[in-house]
Amino acid sequence: MKKLNKEEIEKIIPHRSPFLLVDEVIEVEPGKKIKGIKYVSGDEYYFKGHFPSNPIMPGVLIIETIAQVGAVSLLMMPENKGKLVLFAGIDKARFKKIVKPGDKLEIEVEMGSFRKNIGKAKGKAMVGGKIACIAEIMFAID
Repeated sequence: MKKLNKEEIEKIIPHRSPFLLVDEVIEVEPGKKIKGIKYVSGDEYYFKGHFPSNPIMPGVLIIETIAQVGAVSLLMMPENKGKLVLFAGIDKARFKKIVKPGDKLEIEVEMGSFRKNIGKAKGKAMVGGKIACIAEIMFAID
């Protein structure tokens, strides 16, 4: 599979700037697993108010990044084309490392069980090979 850039990602998921949090997809098995990248820039809108003297990417946005990467995998499946992937729950979220401007956030998501339109996935976000965040997410496809 070739890598997906931001423009190609925008053809799959409905998110747009400033809330599109995936810069590229580097590996994907649609509906099974995916790896994506978020290049964390000091120009991100949230750094202006989230500790301006010590900017830190908010944990909820790290989890949103995991969810968006997972959504790309799900929406690449022909039967899900044009649908929405929505949060249904977040479990076992843990934050282990601060994410700062200049970091390359590497996201891995593995899909778990799926019934009707509800599913589960496990995701992790890493910086420099070290885990920044892990979470289990539930999603609904609408």
